[in-house]
Amino acid sequence: MTNYFKTVLLLGLMTGMILVIGEVIGGRQGLVMAFGFAALMNFASYFYSDKIALSMYGARQVSREQAPELHAMVESLTARSGLPMPKLYTIPSNTPNAFATGRNPQHAAVAATEGIVRLLSREELEGVIAHELAHIKNRDILISSIAATMAGAIMMLSRMAYFFPMSRDDDRGGGGALGLLITMIVAPIAALMIQMAISRSREYGADATGAAIVGHPYGLANALRKLHEGNKRIPMDANPASAHMFIVNPLTGRSALNLFSTHPPIEKRIEKLLAVR
Repeated sequence: MTNYFKTVLLLGLMTGMILVIGEVIGGRQGLVMAFGFAALMNFASYFYSDKIALSMYGARQVSREQAPELHAMVESLTARSGLPMPKLYTIPSNTPNAFATGRNPQHAAVAATEGIVRLLSREELEGVIAHELAHIKNRDILISSIAATMAGAIMMLSRMAYFFPMSRDDDRGGGGALGLLITMIVAPIAALMIQMAISRSREYGADATGAAIVGHPYGLANALRKLHEGNKRIPMDANPASAHMFIVNPLTGRSALNLFSTHPPIEKRIEKLLAVR
């Protein structure tokens, strides 16, 4: 219940940021429009956040005929975890990474890059898939997907504020030049910090649950090491608003964005993971 309350509170803060940005941009009229936009975004992110996330990375659904080994692996792991079979997608990227999305276990999807399938051994890939299934089992995927959509909306609105001409405070109904400055700089950073709060503790939980599904932590631990190095060598052209969805930070190789990492340190994750055995 504590985690549920925390999630609702954090999403409420993200909605509040949209309202503040709307007021800064357009005063009372902007606030009303932002309220309608926030309501629309909450509705769309609940029902369509998975499709938004998958399309953002050009993910393609793969059938059993196209990827028989991957399907067989996921079917075996879902049987052990008591989950329904999710839809499987591949992402055309050499960066080794993966994520799960969807609003519940009955409407879930697991996406893996082409790079991760080439890089990892079967045991390591099994550990990664089990980690993503753990996010589904722990019901992390809805909040993760909604946070990505809402944070993306906040960043988009913040960029829009840049193009609105400066006017008197009473015309704008908000904070004038200072309000715009706060909106353009603070809001995107705050959105990323909220994602960090949502994501970090859940990665530890998914690591532990994933290891329990497989029966040991070694495959996932080895995979995390390889993925961390792989993402430093080949950083993904990922949207910072959705970076928290991946098993490892896809922006690891982009040092300027590493300041707001949505993932715990890899060394700490491996340490906690091996302590579970």
